[in-house]
Amino acid sequence: MDPLKQKFFEKSQLLRTEIKSLLKEHGDKVVGEVTLRQVFGGMRGVKSMIWETSELDAVEGIRFRGYSIPELREALPKKGGEPLPEGLFWLMLVGEIPDEEQIKWLSDQWTSRINVPEHTFKAIDALPEGTHPMTQFSVAVTSMQTTSQFAHRYSEGLSKTEYWDPVYEDCLNLIARLPRIAAYIYRKNYHGGMHIQPDFTLDWAGNFAHMLGIPGEDFKSLMRLYMTIHADHEGGNASAHTTHLVGSALSDPYMSFSAALNALAGPLHGLANQEVIKWIFKMTDALGTTQPTHEQIAEYVKSTLAAGQVIPGYGHAVLRRPDPRFTAQKRFAEDYIQDSDIVNTVWKVFDVVPDILKGLGKVKNPWPNVDAHSGAILVHYGLKEYSFYTVLFGVSRALGVMAATCWSRALGFPLERPKSVTMNWVRNFLEENN
Repeated sequence: MDPLKQKFFEKSQLLRTEIKSLLKEHGDKVVGEVTLRQVFGGMRGVKSMIWETSELDAVEGIRFRGYSIPELREALPKKGGEPLPEGLFWLMLVGEIPDEEQIKWLSDQWTSRINVPEHTFKAIDALPEGTHPMTQFSVAVTSMQTTSQFAHRYSEGLSKTEYWDPVYEDCLNLIARLPRIAAYIYRKNYHGGMHIQPDFTLDWAGNFAHMLGIPGEDFKSLMRLYMTIHADHEGGNASAHTTHLVGSALSDPYMSFSAALNALAGPLHGLANQEVIKWIFKMTDALGTTQPTHEQIAEYVKSTLAAGQVIPGYGHAVLRRPDPRFTAQKRFAEDYIQDSDIVNTVWKVFDVVPDILKGLGKVKNPWPNVDAHSGAILVHYGLKEYSFYTVLFGVSRALGVMAATCWSRALGFPLERPKSVTMNWVRNFLEENN
């Protein structure tokens, strides 16, 4: 058994024993009450699942195993000045900051697992021209289900206590392959199918940058940061929860992650990063300048709101302060980018929008989220095809949801099955409680 797998097995068995004891003694204790507003409002804020890899605080933002993003940038092993995603995956899986030797081991593992089935490339190529990159990505992941070790071993007969083992293997294989698949989609759609072979001397995110064909060490550093900060956002967001829900049916990691990508592709979730840069391009076109003033931006923002539209990249379902992921990207731009019209425009929007939204008197969170900045930096480095941006998000999100999937199977979590009610039930409930 490999060293990370062994460490994960030992930690998961300890926690599984603790949970069993906890439920035996305290399983009937009431955790909280669900309001009628939550019943109708997408279960917002209902505490109903365990997600070990990260937690989200409304003020402090995301914490990965207790570490904030600024703390991670200091604690995780780095390359090119930015944290290596391999280190974050190790941390999320076993709760420990890895050393350089462990990082190298995991990076080598992913390199050794990078080969993508030939039929996956054929499945991508068979899709009609103009198919959205996220559709291509989801199809590609689903096509790899034929290689699932969990599906194969389950069909042969597998003890429930052993489910975690082939799931772990599937998760590592899936994460290893995703950059190559994503890069294939990018080069096929936007560079005439001129594909770039992997460089096995590079780390996971660095190799992804290489296969995309965007030159420069700075871009490799950006991919390391991007893959780290987008990796997880607790279990309640749509893509993470979808992974958890579909996996709870014992669908293998390929099936559950493909479903997660379909959730991430929604404009209220991961597709928002595409909508932000579209809005900025539309604004600069309307204003006739790539260097708008604060006053011009303010007028355009007000006209957008007056038309009944939202400002993409602002607001969040949980956060009540500027998203630390936005701040991390702003810091990257300050460190690496000397002058860029598109980046400067994002910063001017940041100067203007919160006060306007606060002035409306009904916006809970007027602050920027992760999507408000990511597209501008990508445009600066030449990755201008914003319909591809959510694919980048999806590659990163695999790190968190696959680590959590390992935990779900190791802890033996059951099929998720919330209770639904009818409108008649609601009416009767209100009559009986008024």
